[in-house]
Formats: sequence, structure tokens, C-alpha cells
Amino acid sequence: MERGAEGRTASALFAGFRALGLFSNDIPHVVRFSALKRRFYVTTCVGKSFHTYDVQKLSLVAVSNSVPQDICCMAADGRLVFAAYGNVFSAFARNKEVVHTFKGHKTEIHLLQPFGDHVISVDTDSILIIWHIYSEEEYLQLTFDKSVFKISAILHPSTYLNKILLGSEQGSLQLWNVKSSKLLYTFPGWKIGVTALQQAPAVDVVAVGLMSGQVIIHNIKFDETLMKFRQDWGPITSISFRTDGHPVMAAGSPCGHIGLWDLEDKKLINQMRNAHSTAIAGLTFLHREPLLVTNGADNALRIWIFDGPAGEGRLLRFRMGHSAPLTKIKYYGQNGQQILSASQDGTLQSFSTIHEKFNKSLGHGLINKKRVKRKGLQNTMSVRLPPITKFAAEEARESDWDGIIACHQGKLSCSTWNYQRSTIGAYFLKPKELKKDDITATAVDLTSCGNFAVIGLSSGAVDVYNMQSGIHRGSFGTEQAHNGSVRGVAVDGLNQLTITTGSEGLLKFWNFKNKILIHSVTLNSSPNMMLLHRDSGILGVALDDFSISVLDIETRKIVREFSGHQGQINDMAFSPDGRWLISASMDCSVRTWDLPSGWSSISLYSVVSLRPLPTDYVPSVVMLPGTCQTQDVELSEETSEPSDEMIEYDSPEQLNEQLVTLSLLPESRWKNLLNLDIIKKKNKPKEPPKIPKSAPFFIPTVPGLVPRYVAPEQNNDPQQSKVVNLGILAQKSDFCLKLEEGLENNKYDSALSLLKELGPSGIEMELRSLSPDFGGSVEVMQSFLKMIRMMLDRKRDFELAQAYLALFLKLHLKMLPSEPVLLEEMTALSSQVDENWNHLQSLFNQSMCVLNYIKSALL
Repeated sequence: MERGAEGRTASALFAGFRALGLFSNDIPHVVRFSALKRRFYVTTCVGKSFHTYDVQKLSLVAVSNSVPQDICCMAADGRLVFAAYGNVFSAFARNKEVVHTFKGHKTEIHLLQPFGDHVISVDTDSILIIWHIYSEEEYLQLTFDKSVFKISAILHPSTYLNKILLGSEQGSLQLWNVKSSKLLYTFPGWKIGVTALQQAPAVDVVAVGLMSGQVIIHNIKFDETLMKFRQDWGPITSISFRTDGHPVMAAGSPCGHIGLWDLEDKKLINQMRNAHSTAIAGLTFLHREPLLVTNGADNALRIWIFDGPAGEGRLLRFRMGHSAPLTKIKYYGQNGQQILSASQDGTLQSFSTIHEKFNKSLGHGLINKKRVKRKGLQNTMSVRLPPITKFAAEEARESDWDGIIACHQGKLSCSTWNYQRSTIGAYFLKPKELKKDDITATAVDLTSCGNFAVIGLSSGAVDVYNMQSGIHRGSFGTEQAHNGSVRGVAVDGLNQLTITTGSEGLLKFWNFKNKILIHSVTLNSSPNMMLLHRDSGILGVALDDFSISVLDIETRKIVREFSGHQGQINDMAFSPDGRWLISASMDCSVRTWDLPSGWSSISLYSVVSLRPLPTDYVPSVVMLPGTCQTQDVELSEETSEPSDEMIEYDSPEQLNEQLVTLSLLPESRWKNLLNLDIIKKKNKPKEPPKIPKSAPFFIPTVPGLVPRYVAPEQNNDPQQSKVVNLGILAQKSDFCLKLEEGLENNKYDSALSLLKELGPSGIEMELRSLSPDFGGSVEVMQSFLKMIRMMLDRKRDFELAQAYLALFLKLHLKMLPSEPVLLEEMTALSSQVDENWNHLQSLFNQSMCVLNYIKSALL
């Protein structure tokens, strides 16, 4: 783990991608109308950010940037969205970016009301502040006594210029003129706390929702109550009026029901039971349309259309996730595009990693789906199956029959599900002879072909069923497979082996076809769960002592053991190539184990040091990913430096003095030095070069590896003599001068560096000029041989030393025996070359023998 600039942490191995299935929480939504696009947009809160959807298709339009804390209330006008978090609130432009931030409250803000170029905010201490939006300055502040008038609702009545209506938890209401800062009127109320205020289509009329479940339609101009309604479902959470010609009012409740009231007949006309499984957070009728937008804490956003003859609403569009914690998630198929998830809310859903429009819900499991259809039960809570605890899925035969099997909490029978039809399947699989209530299904698996289901029970029995017909096809063991509860079952990819494990601590291998026990392994502790990677035959078993044992199902032996978790291991997953095992535990950590090396992996894609984590290593806390991409954060100087877990390796020039090190020069610099005369003959031009008539377009350069421009001639006199001064031929090169210096100080690095910069022709010219016939001397030739000995002693630039020595011998072999000094140097150099080469030759021969044996031997 590594810590970011703002105290956030990030994994050195994984990066948060996005959160799936987040649509709404308990904060009321906000509906906006875009005059430019002539469309309605709905904004819902999802924690520290909010989503904006196009109402027409419920497609996600924008995801806002995150704020430091969870959003506690929202509001919007035609241009901006306001979101409060803690005692601060911000204005967002384009549904995404923070453009204004307002600070001044001491406690948490719970009400926001846009008001022209101003915005009103109210905190839990009943301090009301009016802000100027663009200057972010306070315009007015009003303080109320919480014990007398604690503000619980706020409304700007239609056509009431500069006036706001405030509702209190004590039941009274106050009408204020915010421009003159005067209290205009106090409504005594009904001695019951006000929970909601909503403007009615008629001027001067507002709806007041109370804690008792009453809705009061009140005329604030004359302080008269026009009508009263009551719901029996608890306090009124939100109110909205239809404006498309039907005098209907909708009111939300804490238990998820919505009441619809006819304002002309003053009666209840319809009930939308279980519109949400939790409290109705917000409901809004779209202006001049028969559409109702609702959201709740059950993570659902729904749009209802009122086109029935009795005025009832039916579900038109929705975005829904799980409303309770998840129990099991798993990829469906091999492309990584769908994730099946089971939750404690009793549903099985599929979330797409590509786009939300591909999400779908397989619904609640029903005990008797035919009975529900026949009797037309509206409330199916009594016939719903308990939550799914474990499931297995295969897509091989999904178009032919059910491809998902699931265990339910406290149930013996396992349900089948059909992914293509998005519904519960045709069968409930359980042994016919068992009628005990205390036996439950604890583990399931499907064969890779999709034909068979293997189910383990708490009694220790393991049964096989046919997925097409639902027929029982046999059991493992004479009476039962294990003496304890079955904790895991798995079938290999070829339907040859079935692996089961029980709470008594045994892992058993069975022949899948004839159900005969093949092998049994005793585990160090009672197993908690089991996972098989079918492609590699690697089996991971999580134990109750918080360790993980990894077995090879071919050898049936434990090949790895991992320990480090401090709590029960809840789930495991293999990487597609089977090299990593990732485990999640109740100690709030996710650990990645590297199977080939056997210790906890740190990195894969970058050059970092790899070493095992200590047993007492405490991982850092990682933030959950949001629904938008991670924002770029400038790291501080401290975090940009390599940490203990990110050490860059700098290779030295020579790893060891005993090792032979080659140079980094390309082969063209040294490989063809002996054949240079042949190459020159091949490359000899057929015609002599022609003199250009005018100045060349390109400035001529001196031949060589490092380009240099030709120096301009000092004397352009055409009468200059063309006889070359012989003294210039005798001038010594820089290489010769460096070799002469090397005889005195025994240092040849500078001479060698000059030679490395030259090309093949330049090297040949320099070595040829070492001879006394070409301006050199015997001493310089002796110094060159000493340089070669130095290179061989240091065992660096080994191939250059061999190439330079070979060219030197080819050029000067005739005169070397006639000089005793050079002959003595050659004798010492010859023994040194033989020693080095014999050592290398033995290593080469050994490697060639091993390679030939591996290629030809029958292993």
C-alpha cells in the first residue's frame, strides 16, 4: 500500500476502477428542467457525489466530483446544483464541478432553498443564512430558538415576492420577508411537527405534511384549512401535486407506500404499496406530465406513469441496485462483462461492467411462482425465499435450460435460475427422502458443461442432480460423504474428479462417474470454504484458523500454505492465469498471494523490489472506488520519493570482478574489423566522385560516427601549391598521445574511450598508424598491448579486447617477432587470453551438453 497526498491510500498492485449498482440513498432527489434541451433531469445522491439522469431514458448524464464528506441534503435551480456536506455546502456547475463553496455554519446543514440569485441554508441549530451565490457572501442571518421553533421544512410560496415559509418540529409555521428581515405572520399549526411543505397548483395554497401522517391543504393568505387527509403509515416524508390537468396529490411514507388523493372529491383514490422497500425519500410529479419520479434508501430510482383508467401508476423505468449487504458475487461467463450478485434483500441481480443499460434483475426467489401467478398476490413477502448464500453459474447450456443454482439461508432445497429469461428456474433440487427441518444446503457447484449440479448438505451428504430434468443422479459415499457439514464442493473441468471438504477437516477426491472415493487429505484445521481453478487444477481451501492451503488436484498434495489474515476468510478468487490467489477477510483486508513464488505479491507491471511481507504486517486502509474515475492528485515531495516497497534497481558497470562483461557497443563497431578490406572492395564506387558545380545544398561533414562539419579552408588562393607538407604526416593522433601517457602512468581508460568512439575504418587507421613505418613507434605498440592486457585483467569490454587484438595482429604480425620488447608482451598476453578463453569454453560446452540432452532425452 502507498499513501497519497490527502491521506488517501492506494494499492501498489490494484487501482479502483468504478463502483457498480449505486443509484440512490436516503437523500431526496432533485428534478430540474433544461430550457435549452427541453428535457427533465433528475439528480440523486450516492454518498460523496451525485448522479444526474436524463428522465426520458434514465441514462446517466453526469457524475459529480466527490466532496470530502457524505452529502446530507441537495437542492437545485435552473443553473446550479447545491449539495451540503457537514457544515459546508457547494454549488456545482454542469452537474460536475464545484464553482462556489459557502462556509459559515457551525453545525450540519439539513435544508437548502435556492432563491433567485441567493440561496438559503438552515442548520440543525435553526440558524438560517441567506447567501449571495456569486460573491459567496452572507446577505442575512436569522437565529431561531430550537426549543421554541426548530426549523424542519422550508418553502418559497409561489408569487410571494421575497417571502419564505418555515415549518417547525413544534408544529407552528412562520412567514418571513427576507428582504426586510421581518416576521410577517405566525401560523399556530396543529401542534404536530411539520415534516414537509409543498406548493399546490393553486396560488396561496400549500400542503403541510405532519408527523402524524396527516396532510393539511392550507390557504396561507387567509390562514384557512381547506381539507385534511390522513395516512396510517407514519410521518409524511414528501408531497407532490400533478399539474397535467388531474387534481391529484401524492404523499410518501416511511414504509415505502405512496398514497394518491383526489383533491376534488377529497378522498383516497389509490395506494402504491411497496413502491420502495424502504422509506420514500423523495417523490416529484413532472410539470404537465403524468410521470412521478421517486427514490428511496433501497438504492432505487423509479419513474411511474399514470395512464390507467382508475388513475393508478405503473412502473415505467427504473434503475435499481441491492438494498441490503451482498452475500456473494461472481463473474458470469468468461468475458468479464457481467457480475452476478446475491444480497440479503433476497434478490439475484446482474451488473454490467460496460454500461448500466445492460444491468438486469433476476428478481426475488419465490417458493411457488405458479401459485403467485394464479392467485395474483400483490404482497409476495410471505412466499419469498430467504436470501441466497452461495451460488454457481455456467453459461455453456444457458439457452437450453437453467444455468444457475443457488443455496438459500436455512433451506434444504436449492433453486435454479435462468439468466436469459432473468427469472427463477423450473426446479428446486433436494433429496426426496429427507424431511428434517434442521438440514440445509451448504455448498453447490455446476460442471463446466452445465449438465450436472453437485450439492453438499449440512448433514454431510453430497448429491448430484441433472440440470435439464432435475432428476437425482446419485450420492457420494455409502451413506454420506463427510461426518460433518459439507463446506465446499468442486468438479474439475473434464468431469473426472469431484472434490469435497467437510467440517471434520477432511478433503476428499471422488471419481465423478462411479462415485468411488479415490483419495483423502487431512487438513490442518476445519475448512471454511473452497475454490477450484479448473484450467490449472489448483485448489484453494480457506481454513478456520484464518490460513489458506493450496493443493494440486493432480498430485493431491498441499503445495502452498498462506497465513496472515486476522479474521474469517469470506471469499477467494483466482486470477485468470492461476498465478494469483486473492482473499477477502473479516479483518477488512484483501490480500494477494503469488502462487509460483509462494509469498504475498507486491507488483507486476513496474520495476520494483519483490519481497515477502512480514507476518505482523498491517495493511493500510483503502478508500472504496467511486462511480467516476479517480481525480488526479498532485503528490507531495515525500510521496514521490521511492518508498521501502518501491526500490529502483541501478545496475553497476560490472556485477562481479570474476565475471566476463561485454561492452554496450553495437556489433557493427567491432565484429567486421578483420574483414574490413573485403568490405571496402565490395563498397568501392564504380566512378570517381564528381565535383559539384556550385555550393552543396547540405554542408559536408567529416566521415565518422560523430558528425562534424568540414572546417572552412584558410587560404582560397588558386595559385597555392598542391605539394603536401611531409611534416603533417608525422603528426601524432590523440590516440597515440594517450598511449604514450599510458606508458608513464599505466592508465588506459582515456585511450580506450577514444577508440570506442571510432568506427571500423577509424579503428583500422589508428591501429595501422601505430607502426614505425606510419609515424608510430615500438613504444606505442607496446603501450597498446598493455591496454589490451588491462582490458583482459578487468574482464570488461571483453569482445572489444578480442577484436582489437585480432586486428592488431593482422596488421603487424610480420614485424612483431623482430622486436624483443613486443615479443615479450605478446607471450604474456597469449597466456592470459588462453586462460580466459579456456574458462569460457568449458562453460559453453557444459551449457551445450545440457541443452542437447534436454532436446533429445525422453522425459
